[in-house]
Amino acid sequence: MALTDKTFTFVVRIKDMSDIEQISQPVVEELRLFDKRFKASLKSDVFLLNLITKYILKTQGKQLRPLLVLLSAKLFGNIDEKGYAAASLVELLHTASLVHDDVVDDADKRRGFFSLRVLWNSKTAVLFGDYMLACGLMLSVDRQAFDLLRIVSMAVKEMSEGELLQLEHSRKQHITREQYYDVIRKKTAALMAACAEAGAQAAGATPEQVAQMHRFGACLGMIFQIKDDLLDYQATGFTGKVPGNDLKEKKYTLPLIYALEQSSPDERKRIVRLFNGSMPVSKKFTAITRLIAEHKSEEHCYSVLNDFGKKAEEIIDSLPQNDASDALKRLIKYIIEREK
Repeated sequence: MALTDKTFTFVVRIKDMSDIEQISQPVVEELRLFDKRFKASLKSDVFLLNLITKYILKTQGKQLRPLLVLLSAKLFGNIDEKGYAAASLVELLHTASLVHDDVVDDADKRRGFFSLRVLWNSKTAVLFGDYMLACGLMLSVDRQAFDLLRIVSMAVKEMSEGELLQLEHSRKQHITREQYYDVIRKKTAALMAACAEAGAQAAGATPEQVAQMHRFGACLGMIFQIKDDLLDYQATGFTGKVPGNDLKEKKYTLPLIYALEQSSPDERKRIVRLFNGSMPVSKKFTAITRLIAEHKSEEHCYSVLNDFGKKAEEIIDSLPQNDASDALKRLIKYIIEREK
C-alpha cells in the first residue's frame, strides 16, 4: 500500500527515534529533568528493588506517555513541579501495568528483553509492580496533587476493567467491532487519555480544555492499540513483536473482525472454528493472514486509524497553537506510521 493511503497529511515516512527526538524538541530539557526525577522516585533501601529498577530503566521504551503529559502541559504554559509529578505518575503506572501484564500473559520477553518473571519469578514481578504503584501514590500525596491522582486512578480502574473484559470475550466464539472498541477504549485509550488530561490539568488549563485533552488522548490510545493489533499480523520480525501473539491468546482484533464482517456465513464459521481450534498457531497464522489480505483488512484498519487521527488533529487545532501543538500533531502521525 502506498504511504499516502495510510496517513491523512503526512508525506514522509517516520523513522522511530529520530522522529521521536524531533517531536520531543519543545520539551527536550523538561524530559531530561523528568528522567532524573523519575529515577529518584524509585530509589529504595532494599537491594533487590534497586537491582530490578536498574534493569527496568535499561529496558525502557520511547516513553511516549510522559512525553504526551509534558507536551500537553506545555500546550497551556510552562511545566512546573505538578507537571513533572503528572509525568512520573503515569510512567510509574504504565510500567507497573506492563510488569503485571507479563505475569498474566506468561510473557518471556518485553521489547526484546527478558521479562521480570523470567529473570526473577512471577511473585517478585508482581511485588515490584505493586511497589511502582505505591511510589506513584506517594508521589501524588507528597505533592498534594489529588486532582492528578483522581485522573490516574480512574485510568487504572478502566484498564483493569478492559483487561477483564478482554479475558471474558476470549472465551466467546466471536466478538463484535463494538465490543472490541469497548475493550481497547478501556485497556489502552484510558491511560493515553489520562496522560493528556493530567498534563493539561497540571498546567492550569480550563475545565473545557482539560476535557478536550482527555478526548484527544483517547483518540491517540485508540490509534495506538489498533496499530499494535495490525502489526501483530505482520509475518516478519521487523516489528520487534512476536507475530501471532493475539492469535495465540485468542484475541479478536480489528484486522480479523473486519475480515469476518466481509466473509460469507460459511467462511465465517470456518474461520471462527479455525481461530478457536487446537491447530498449531503457525498454521492458523498462515490461514488467517491470507483471509485478512483477501478482504483488504489492512486498508480498512488504516482508514479507521486516519479517522481517529483527524478527530485528534481537529481537537488540537481548536486549542492554543505553539510548538507543543505542532509536536502533538506530529505525534499523531508517528503513532499511525510506526513500524514496531
